Amino acid sequence: MNIAVIGLGIIGGSFCKAIKKYTDNFVIGINRTQATAEKALEAGAIDKIGTPESLGECDIIILALYPQAAVDFIEKYGNYIKSGAIVTDSSGIKRAICPSLSALSKKYGFVFIGSHPMAGKETNGFDVSEADLYKNASYIITPCGTPDDKVEILANLARKIGFGTVKITTPEEHDRMIAFTSQLPHVLACSYVMSPCCPNHKGFSAGSYRDVSRVANINSQLWSELFLENREPLITELDILIDNITKIKDTIKAEDRETLAELLEQGHKVKTALGE
Repeated sequence: MNIAVIGLGIIGGSFCKAIKKYTDNFVIGINRTQATAEKALEAGAIDKIGTPESLGECDIIILALYPQAAVDFIEKYGNYIKSGAIVTDSSGIKRAICPSLSALSKKYGFVFIGSHPMAGKETNGFDVSEADLYKNASYIITPCGTPDDKVEILANLARKIGFGTVKITTPEEHDRMIAFTSQLPHVLACSYVMSPCCPNHKGFSAGSYRDVSRVANINSQLWSELFLENREPLITELDILIDNITKIKDTIKAEDRETLAELLEQGHKVKTALGE
């Protein structure tokens, strides 16, 4: 197949490298900054630097862009996409963009399937992309009414390039779960390192500090968009977290060791039951 990847940052660049390493597909790269596209070509991550007109050659188009930028790109260039081609995004929210992209698919005659690769790093850009970024990661697909045979084409590509799990779900369930598994930890990490103690942590910190603070090294423009577009599920999870923290705080303040131990044991039992 001919596969176009739009946006050659860490996610798009890693898609290109993985597709080249693990499949025989022809990869076309399109990027706003020409120098990055040339770097990808020189590195062998893509076979050709594309233009909007190149979309007409493609069987699959992967939008490795910020959520609204993905919608904007298709609104602008959707007329170049051939009928029946599969278009997928890679963003961390689905309810805010899937209806728009599904509507555009009907307008232009392509097939839209939402997707979200559950992988990344604390750094960004093509230079930190890698062919094995998706090794054993989860690939979430929101079919949005697309026929099963088209969904299986995308799922099969994901498996070939290293994803260990393909999860099929709805945009609503995706956003609800991602609020808990991804967005809430980023809020927690940023809040954590805002403590005045943080600049002086060296010599006092080990694994606990690293584990909690790791994702505070955040792309603020991207994550602020994700948080706001998914605000209802995220606020629900924040309310639960704040309530649980407040309960622990109140027992410490009251010097109520018995209740405090019970609360901590609740967390311990949840992790033990999950086998983690």
